Amino acid sequence: MTDEALFEFLHMEIVSHVYKEQQASKGEMDNKDRAACVSVLEGMGFRVGQGLIERLTRDSPSFKDELDIMKFICKDYWTKVFRRVAAILFISPPQGTYVLQDNKFSLLTQLSGGKQYLDQAPKYLAFSCGMVRGALSNLGLDSVVTAEVSVMPSCKFQVVIQKL
Repeated sequence: MTDEALFEFLHMEIVSHVYKEQQASKGEMDNKDRAACVSVLEGMGFRVGQGLIERLTRDSPSFKDELDIMKFICKDYWTKVFRRVAAILFISPPQGTYVLQDNKFSLLTQLSGGKQYLDQAPKYLAFSCGMVRGALSNLGLDSVVTAEVSVMPSCKFQVVIQKL
């Protein structure tokens, strides 16, 4: 329980720091500056995801296919990182599209459950999107990961596998 609280606090502070640094250098932030902050957070998450998946798969047998990898991400990876299993809502393997849903996403539970903070949610999801993308990258899948929140703290992650 303590490590969860520390991770959540560290995550909130990282997000705050990235946005404060951008605002200090620019003054007033526009959409381009906010996009730069999201990009920085996503990049940090990418590297963390790469490292975590290396440790988690060190003793695992290799995966048969893309679907096996996504099942591992939803069950084992998600459980280690966020302490719960993510549900796969929609699978479209020929197109390489997967939607993962977490109805009580831990990094959003600290924000209000109301709709007033929905506009703040993307900055708290960028790091997590990067973590998933980094994990998939290390497993040999190039992907685009986006997150969507309609009701706090429920979150849907859309993973689109890039076909070569």
